[in-house]
Amino acid sequence: MRMDHVSYACEPDGLAATTERIANALGVAAVRGGVHPRFGTRNMIIPLTGHHYLEVVEVLDHPASDKAPFGQAVRARSAAGGGWMGWCVEVDDLAPFEERLGRKAVPGNRKFPDGRELVWKQIGILGLIADPQVPYMLKWEGDPGLHPSNAYTGTVSVTKLTIAGSAERVTEWLGEPVERPLEDVAVEWVSPKGTPGIMSVTFDTASGPVTI
Repeated sequence: MRMDHVSYACEPDGLAATTERIANALGVAAVRGGVHPRFGTRNMIIPLTGHHYLEVVEVLDHPASDKAPFGQAVRARSAAGGGWMGWCVEVDDLAPFEERLGRKAVPGNRKFPDGRELVWKQIGILGLIADPQVPYMLKWEGDPGLHPSNAYTGTVSVTKLTIAGSAERVTEWLGEPVERPLEDVAVEWVSPKGTPGIMSVTFDTASGPVTI
């Protein structure tokens, strides 16, 4: 288990403008993502080092976004003005989480223009909606060469998450110490003054540390 990516729900001016602001701040060219047909969302990717990436995601006017928890989460965060929606850890086996949460992981996919398809399974979005400090869990399937981080050859990296919440709660959610999936990313826990969740993410860039 390790941190895979962070998700940012687009702001009122839409996916392209939100992505451009973040990409310019980091000095990284964004990569076109695509539509998640099962979730009623679409995204843009800002690839990073360390097998990490930043996803900027937008809800679509599509029935799937009303039914799928991921679409619901994106819609709610964007309706609140946009911003950090959540973080995701990659796991080798989703079965223990399915057993603990009492439900099955759901499949996800998006297609590249050349016909290749990125596929995965994920679980935990309902938990994120109820308690935004906790991550959701993902298992990549198919060609590992299609991981979104592989589009990057630069040096910008995630160095720290600042999360309003508690390590104890997240450890309980994951079933193991939270430090393990975040062994390459520092975490600063702060007491929530409102809704818990990601407050900011700090990156190491060519211009020095950048916090968004």
